[in-house]
Amino acid sequence: MSVLDRAALEQSPLADLHAIASELSIDGYRRLRRSELIDVILERQSGELERQSGEPRAAADSPAADSPAADSSAADSAPADDEEPGEARRRRGRRGGRGRGGTRAGELEHDPVRSPAEEPAEVTPAGQAEQVVEGIVELLPNGSGFVRVDPPDPSDDDVYISAAQVKRCELVSGDRVTGPRRPPRRSERFASMIRIDTINGQAAEEIAEGARFDDLPAIFPNERFRLGAEDPTIKAIEWLTPFGRGSRVSVVGLARAGKTEALRRLALVMAGQPDLELFVALAGVRPEEIGDWSAAGIVPTAAVTLGASADLQGQIVERVVDQGRRFAARGANAVVLIDTLDGLHPLLARRALAAARNIDGGGSLTVVATAAAPVGGETTVIALDVTMASTARFPAIDLVRSGVVKPELLVGDAGAEAIARARVEAMEVVATSAGEA
Repeated sequence: MSVLDRAALEQSPLADLHAIASELSIDGYRRLRRSELIDVILERQSGELERQSGEPRAAADSPAADSPAADSSAADSAPADDEEPGEARRRRGRRGGRGRGGTRAGELEHDPVRSPAEEPAEVTPAGQAEQVVEGIVELLPNGSGFVRVDPPDPSDDDVYISAAQVKRCELVSGDRVTGPRRPPRRSERFASMIRIDTINGQAAEEIAEGARFDDLPAIFPNERFRLGAEDPTIKAIEWLTPFGRGSRVSVVGLARAGKTEALRRLALVMAGQPDLELFVALAGVRPEEIGDWSAAGIVPTAAVTLGASADLQGQIVERVVDQGRRFAARGANAVVLIDTLDGLHPLLARRALAAARNIDGGGSLTVVATAAAPVGGETTVIALDVTMASTARFPAIDLVRSGVVKPELLVGDAGAEAIARARVEAMEVVATSAGEA
């Protein structure tokens, strides 16, 4: 049984309804009114909708009328024209024509939610039982994933899960799921999940009906990260600008103040803590920096360079943050590191940072992001001084511009007083330097 119901569909944005309709191979869904589209989706899921052309009905309750990629590293994509019959699009693609949106019909546009739906879903012959698979979920950087039937090693029997199914069922790597599969279509290498029936032994629809992440009660961070590093910058951050599980942290400063290097050093320290799930999103960075992260032993969860559009940068940041949200909702402690928020639309930047929270009685999601200036709403701001960094005076932390909300919850009253005294001394030094100048 599908995890979608009328109430969930009515609360979904129109873009999400279009994505679901595309997955279900509903023709002409863009021409339908919202209420009509919801009715058609429900009918298709329940198996009551038949094609007017007299063709065999598609697998109606499949939420994944999409094509798995040729290998496990391929990204989800969507055709440029959703309403044109698949065969016509294929013929036009072979001729090298272009679609209405200017995209060559033989090419695929990147879409982190939808997958190709050119061909109708396979029909299960009457009386033939669905092939049910069970395995462990392994998510890919593009948001989709695979059910590994013989974990942890990949095999040709693995089953593809679309990004929309992953998001709808709030799957995380390591979940054990069951559900029916459909055989691979032409040009596909892997079978695809029709739906997710159970997640870790619990009915998928029960999990879907649980509390939304944004509705979970949040409290101020009260458990400081103990970094325990000898690096002067990391040590100063731990004691003078501390942050804890569920903190919203921005590492700010002018160009060449050392924001990326500070974030990478934080990643190396936090990656060694066994009770943390670490995710790294590199959005709009220098191409060389992607290799630097991997060389340091931290493989980015997702990465695009500074030449990428603001929309694409926002997409990968949202995708990585969404993974962290799912882990936190399950009671785990997740940390998302983002370099940088500067290329994102301001609303997306605030949304990424706002996702962090310390869930009362549950897990936590910590977000640490670099930016030229604070975004707003941070619980910790770590300001770096470009003059100190350029003259190799470390730690290059500007205590006057840095700050922590409710530091006593993280380091106790004595620690909070020590931080306040250090800030006063830093302000006196700045005032003295200004007077001498």
